[in-house]
Amino acid sequence: MPSTLAEFKQIGMVYALRSCQLFVGMSVPELNDIVEITVVKPVPKDSYLFHEGDRSQGFYIVQTGAINVHRVNAIGKEQVIHVFRAGESFAEGTLATDKGYPADARAVEPSQVLLVQKGGILALLRRQPELALRMLGSMSAHLRILVGQLEDLTLKDVETRLANWLVKRCPNPASDKPAKIDLSMTKRVLAAELGTVSETFSRTLARFREQGLIEVKGKTVTVLCPAKLAALLRRNLGE
Repeated sequence: MPSTLAEFKQIGMVYALRSCQLFVGMSVPELNDIVEITVVKPVPKDSYLFHEGDRSQGFYIVQTGAINVHRVNAIGKEQVIHVFRAGESFAEGTLATDKGYPADARAVEPSQVLLVQKGGILALLRRQPELALRMLGSMSAHLRILVGQLEDLTLKDVETRLANWLVKRCPNPASDKPAKIDLSMTKRVLAAELGTVSETFSRTLARFREQGLIEVKGKTVTVLCPAKLAALLRRNLGE
């Protein structure tokens, strides 16, 4: 039984690492090796972990809360790349370059992250090539997310992007039974993730309500008939 605060902290970090897809299946001794090179960092809401171009300190795993990774264009508009939540990792790609972080990272709610330090993980990767393959798999998953977002932003309007987002989260998109979706982020953050602004997002939600497609209560969106929304999505895509 753990008897000290340090031991409890060690167990908590091992649990957090094990919940990350990157480290699924690793043994406790292997996870303890990673804990030795990991730092816990609380991140208050609206505080930045890093800015684009900052020298990489390593990569991050979200323990609690949510981290908005985004870029800001020349006219100051913020484009969300992804909002990372508990169990997700990000910035692994910076381990292989000296160019620094390619985007900004800000907490959109009170958060706590684990920083896996660059020097330590690189030394560990040299000793454990299998871990390097796991990290390549994780970065590949991130790339698929980015490709999907690029398709959404370049080929679809806001109504189609929102319909697509909702349909993907219905357990059975072909069902005529209502499906509840709990929003784990604010509407402003979701709007940014969909490549629009809060006002346009709210108008689109209102249009879906008027069409009898959804109901909204607090942070819960109920898709009244997933099959009907999926049909709208197919029409918008010209299928």
